[in-house]
Amino acid sequence: MTDVTSTTGTTGTTGTQLAPTGTSGTSFSNPSDSLGENDFLKLMMDQLQNQDPLNPSDPTQYMSELASFSSLEQETQIATSTASASTQQASSSALGLLGHTVSYQDSDGATQTGTVSKVDFTSAGPTLTIGTTPGISLGSVLEAS
Repeated sequence: MTDVTSTTGTTGTTGTQLAPTGTSGTSFSNPSDSLGENDFLKLMMDQLQNQDPLNPSDPTQYMSELASFSSLEQETQIATSTASASTQQASSSALGLLGHTVSYQDSDGATQTGTVSKVDFTSAGPTLTIGTTPGISLGSVLEAS
């Protein structure tokens, strides 16, 4: 179980401390070991409900925490979107090279030339088969014609 208490640090600012206790409280079971939006809101509501009525917390602190969490959520969505767009761009670039003659750097550092005959999509991104050589990464391509 989790007990939520308000603390004042050495800087004089009020913060939140989570301490495991034997008393009943809110428990969070999240398989990824990270708090999601719903967990954050549940924790915030429990903190509001269990605050000392004679010494209530500053409501602007809650708004600030909520705004920070919303901002983090948006940044996470943007990062996911950007990664997806990058993957799609790499796939499009690889497919655009099919049938074209390319120069690439092989594993020994030598420059080789051949025609892209196949594109494979792996978890690491698209790889090309150039001539009879499979598994050439898109980053190894130096020139296309």
